Amino acid sequence: MTSTVVEVATTVRIFPLDTVLFPGMRLTVHVIEPRLREMIRQLAKTLGPSDRRLGVVAIREGYRIGRSHGRQSAHRVGCEALMTQAKARPDGSWDIALMGQRRMRVEELVSKSRTNAVAAVTYPPEIEGPDAPMRMATALAAFEAYRNTVADNGGRQVPLGDLPTEALPLSYALATATTLPLRERQVLLEAPHAAARLQRLTLMLRVELSAIQAVASLPATRLARTNWSPN
Repeated sequence: MTSTVVEVATTVRIFPLDTVLFPGMRLTVHVIEPRLREMIRQLAKTLGPSDRRLGVVAIREGYRIGRSHGRQSAHRVGCEALMTQAKARPDGSWDIALMGQRRMRVEELVSKSRTNAVAAVTYPPEIEGPDAPMRMATALAAFEAYRNTVADNGGRQVPLGDLPTEALPLSYALATATTLPLRERQVLLEAPHAAARLQRLTLMLRVELSAIQAVASLPATRLARTNWSPN
């Protein structure tokens, strides 16, 4: 579904991770950092299931979240997620399941509490962009070649029948399914529209495919440990 609604502002708890979350992507996380454990405890205890929202932002490569680095340690464009499961462990850590909902942009922190960082966020519009059908076809061809090569080298092959048929969800599904560095995944998340995301993904997959074919050992022998879901 394509949305042209621009930048409705709200607030959300910020949850930094060492990965990029896309809309429609399922992700399981073992939460061990004390301040994030407290955030999850509060979220699981005080809110209903449909209100357990988190703003997932990727930690920049080479940084750690903390007072010394502040906002520069995390990307500003992230993904609002729904925490669909939360289970406490005896040692105080948590196992949680997240479902990516929609892209968001962090505008400013409104609470700097170390156990409950809250930011004002806006939601970029989601559009297909120009030449979307052509970009879909080329991206699917690149992905087919990529996944077959990965499978030939011991990775798991994702059935093409599981992929959506519209440009916007397809762009996120393919971005989720491929094993790419965090920096490249962040570039895909920040793409202005689905057509641009598919075009950039096609180029990235072709580079990955060339690298895989050029060396005897495959640098990434599996597809992503996460799943895309239309729900």
